[in-house]
Amino acid sequence: MHLRLMTRLFHGKNSLTDQQHDTGHRIGIDLGGTKIEGILIDAAGQELKRERRETPQGDYDGTLEAIKSLAEYLSADPAVPVGIGTPGSLSRVSPLMRNANSTCLNDRPLLEDLQSHLNRPVSMANDADCFALSEATDGAGAAGKVVFGVILGTGVGGGIVVDRKLVSGINGISGEWGHNPLPFIEGFTRGRECFCGRQDCIETWLAGPGLARSYHEHSGDERTPEQIAQLAAGGDNASSEVMSAYLDALAASLSLVINILDPDMVVLGGGLSNIDLLYQELPGRLDHHVFSDHVATRVVRAQHGDSSGVRGAAWLWP
Repeated sequence: MHLRLMTRLFHGKNSLTDQQHDTGHRIGIDLGGTKIEGILIDAAGQELKRERRETPQGDYDGTLEAIKSLAEYLSADPAVPVGIGTPGSLSRVSPLMRNANSTCLNDRPLLEDLQSHLNRPVSMANDADCFALSEATDGAGAAGKVVFGVILGTGVGGGIVVDRKLVSGINGISGEWGHNPLPFIEGFTRGRECFCGRQDCIETWLAGPGLARSYHEHSGDERTPEQIAQLAAGGDNASSEVMSAYLDALAASLSLVINILDPDMVVLGGGLSNIDLLYQELPGRLDHHVFSDHVATRVVRAQHGDSSGVRGAAWLWP
């Protein structure tokens, strides 16, 4: 969930055919660190086929072959295009991948190699962008004109969709709110190092590991984010205090996006999006931060859950 870019190559026998336009079929593949998931959908978004396989971790050539095999299993028709959601993204100044936590992909021409291996049209985008596109197309954000999709998981990412079209930006970083600095919030003791080399990025506070760290610093105990949320729901004081501070940080951080983008909807995904308290508390807390006398932006839970990434990859093809 870092820098992103949606890139398409159309040439020669990899161009779409009239047959593909007639069927409307398209393949979506979500390339994760431990699993590769794929689906085949039709033009209405109806799922026709699904398959999940293990990722050959650390094996670039093996990953190419695994994606090829999965695409062929989902549809043997080479006219059916495939969209792929990846960690990291393609560089703007070279055909090489950058910033993928699956490090075997970095500094490799992944899109070009997939075009060659799959011998079919290929489109690629960052996994957070695919999540946002999925939810804005036929998910929780489908009724919105401007949708900001948020991933709250082991990292913090986001994507922007306007009129069901993904916005990638001139630098390929639109939606990358997790690497802005945490806004000023009274009572926060700062100094968290981020993997990107900066301090106190939003991700260091709002990602799952950040929430677990906050709880440990506050109580001295080790808990998972899910356990912290459950304890807070049960009235535990330490957990409630930590969750309240987390919600303050989330509201302040989202207000930066809302003040600039003014989206109709913010759709939350990732493991932390399953915390019910977020939807109960965030609307009221946003009122204190957003530069408006009324906040009409809705904060909603992802409709497609863990399937949003792979569905969004398929929707890279219109």
